[in-house]
Amino acid sequence: MSAAEALPTVDDVLTFDDLLPDPARSVVAVEPAQDAPGHWAGAPSAVAADGLIYLAYRLRRPVGEGRGYAVVVARSGDGERFEPLVTITQQEMDTESLERPTLVRTPQGRWRLYLSCATHGTKHWRVEVLEADDPSGFDPARRQVVLPGDPKTGVKDPVIVRRGGLWHLWASCHPLTDPEEADRMVSDYATSADGIEWTWQGTALSGRPGLWDARGTRVASVRFVGDQVVALYDGRASAQENYEERTGVATGTDPAELTPLGTEAAAFSPHAGGGLRYVEIVDLPEGGRRLYYEYTRADGAHELRTELR
Repeated sequence: MSAAEALPTVDDVLTFDDLLPDPARSVVAVEPAQDAPGHWAGAPSAVAADGLIYLAYRLRRPVGEGRGYAVVVARSGDGERFEPLVTITQQEMDTESLERPTLVRTPQGRWRLYLSCATHGTKHWRVEVLEADDPSGFDPARRQVVLPGDPKTGVKDPVIVRRGGLWHLWASCHPLTDPEEADRMVSDYATSADGIEWTWQGTALSGRPGLWDARGTRVASVRFVGDQVVALYDGRASAQENYEERTGVATGTDPAELTPLGTEAAAFSPHAGGGLRYVEIVDLPEGGRRLYYEYTRADGAHELRTELR
């Protein structure tokens, strides 16, 4: 049974088949810098605007060689071939590593880039934001911390959706009291009136003991469909599967309380660790949508793929 057959329909227009990746239908949008394990291009965030698609993504080297060393903001006319506009390095953000960025256009037409930054010498993560009139104008010298985390919690990988005048955010939160457990993650939910000052509302999604997502869950994309909230999320069963998360589906009627569907991952790579993660969904002005995600290749590298639906 396929993932689409095993999962229910959201409504008469949108089904889970429209949201779940199918690598056989995909093309490569961004290659990693090297064809070797630990070298990645991925963790995408995208916005369709002004007839173009703007894409922010992370570049990574292996642990010990720099990890997340840069975030690139690029644009494309066809959604597949991208022209880099600006590259932001870990040195410019004073971080040990950069994680998934989040690209947002505000109601006023300005642009924001939320960056997940590892605090030097710790397991801690924080989120900072850059703002500009144009996606090419992000300046790391003009940054602001918006999700500081705390001594017991690292915060990163925010997913942000505006709806009904309210900003909704789901972020990956990691416990820091025990370094051996810091890879565990849950997705906490927050709201904001302006996308800068956030109020936490609790944990929206966590792992299930004994299942494929037992070690951690990270919301990757969210859609409000009628009275339902539909999320794609990354999950892993063990610490050994860190960096090779698979994709699942969770739903609910309250964005602060999401329930995973099914007992197995809905989408994954057939290669190496099976990683297929950070699925981004872009609704296109002309109709349909485009998916972006990070995908593990046969050689162990990760590439950024896209599909048109």
